[in-house]
Amino acid sequence: MNSGAELERFRAEEVLAWLSGRAVPANALRPGEPMGTTYGDRFRAGLSGGAPGGLLRTVERLAGPDADRLRGPMPLDRYLLWLLYLVLNRIADPGDDLAEAVDSFQRMVRDHDPSEKAVSRNLLTVLADTLSRTGAGSVQESRAAFDHVLVLWRAAYAREGGAFFTPPSVSRVMAGALAAVRPGAVRVHDPYSRTGELLVAYLDAVAADGGTAPSLVSGRVPEALERQVAEMNLRVHHGRAVRLGEGPFTPALGPSADPPGTFDVLLTNPPFGRRLEDVDPPPYWTYGVARRTEFDWLQYVVSRLAPGGRAAVLLPAGASFNAGAAETVRAGLVEAGAVECVIALPAGLFALTAVKTQIWFLRAPGFDGATAPEVLFVAGGHLGHRISRTQWALADSEITRLVGEYVSWHTAKEAGRSFAGTPGLSRTVPVPDIAAHGHNLDPTRYVRPRGQTAVLGATDRAETLDRLARLSEEIETLHARAEEAGAVVARWLRRYGL
Repeated sequence: MNSGAELERFRAEEVLAWLSGRAVPANALRPGEPMGTTYGDRFRAGLSGGAPGGLLRTVERLAGPDADRLRGPMPLDRYLLWLLYLVLNRIADPGDDLAEAVDSFQRMVRDHDPSEKAVSRNLLTVLADTLSRTGAGSVQESRAAFDHVLVLWRAAYAREGGAFFTPPSVSRVMAGALAAVRPGAVRVHDPYSRTGELLVAYLDAVAADGGTAPSLVSGRVPEALERQVAEMNLRVHHGRAVRLGEGPFTPALGPSADPPGTFDVLLTNPPFGRRLEDVDPPPYWTYGVARRTEFDWLQYVVSRLAPGGRAAVLLPAGASFNAGAAETVRAGLVEAGAVECVIALPAGLFALTAVKTQIWFLRAPGFDGATAPEVLFVAGGHLGHRISRTQWALADSEITRLVGEYVSWHTAKEAGRSFAGTPGLSRTVPVPDIAAHGHNLDPTRYVRPRGQTAVLGATDRAETLDRLARLSEEIETLHARAEEAGAVVARWLRRYGL
């Protein structure tokens, strides 16, 4: 080295910015460092005397081993909500004092729920002080810390009478498919946003595809608490200050501010299994009167799509084959060309229920003057792997397969080519053949498992299928009533601090 040479110097923040974009390879991670740790995290830790991965480890401790000791009589979902809010502020404003955030959120919670008469100031101080002493780390680590608390809050809130939430692997199938077949979407909407998980997944998918993020992202939620959490979720993951609206659990119960024919992309996981007995048919029930919430949502979603728009709706499996009024609505949607694809999912994807679900991909009918001559069926019920005693999830490769079937079919159709499908997984069926099967849209009826030599008959099992459909509908109704009753009881017990 030439001792007379002038050393080139860099400011610490410049080095930090350069290193923060370089992740540590998985095989080079040190003990305790989470996936996504960057060399910038290590550099920052060296400057501050801390350790990379500190925020995630601290949050795991506060939400896990320390939770019962710290929260005392406070319900777990409330404790986790406080922690979620403080983690958000630690990420969004790392240089600010969390004491101001505590005062602000305390007032907001009391305004939202007067039964929350007192929140331990000592508890909030402990949480705020602990997080204030912890570095926010990389973007990946910050999001992982927020998501860790969000997942736990979702489960605790659902057990206290809240709604079920969309499993991440399902969100990725719905969002990834729509982002691929409807690129350049400007207006994206989730009319039942829950905690914003589908909107976050859609923005993730657009970013992964290298597309331009939609300029208009919107949604609706049934209550203020879920709206606050959904807005937090979008802010942490995509820096979007999205103001979500509120609406009923099914659109037929009240006027909606969502104008018809508006959205380029619409994706949602609506509530289902309830009946609408004393509701006048709204104008968008153009395909039939079926007084189950899932068929209200289906017709509403189709009516809100702009020309060329696409939608993904998560529905119970029974919606694809239930008889009676349900068949009338299905027939109307299929004959109008509104149904493009139905994907059957494995059971056990939800944390608190084993209900089997399907994803319906829909399009705005009639915008090009033609109806869809066929529907793509994807039978994915055999996929997935167990992640706990009662819950399953789709692997990354399986998510790619399911999305790929729909995208490949869509690409072939746009090019005027036929799509052969994948044996044992997918098959296209002409609309007249679907009509011959009573407009049954259950993929397992049309996709032959490997080694099976014949498709299910249309007549020899009709009576049995109709009977099973009625029993399935009755069971779903009873489940929905039980869940609704349990939710009411849980909310009353919470009001009395029990």
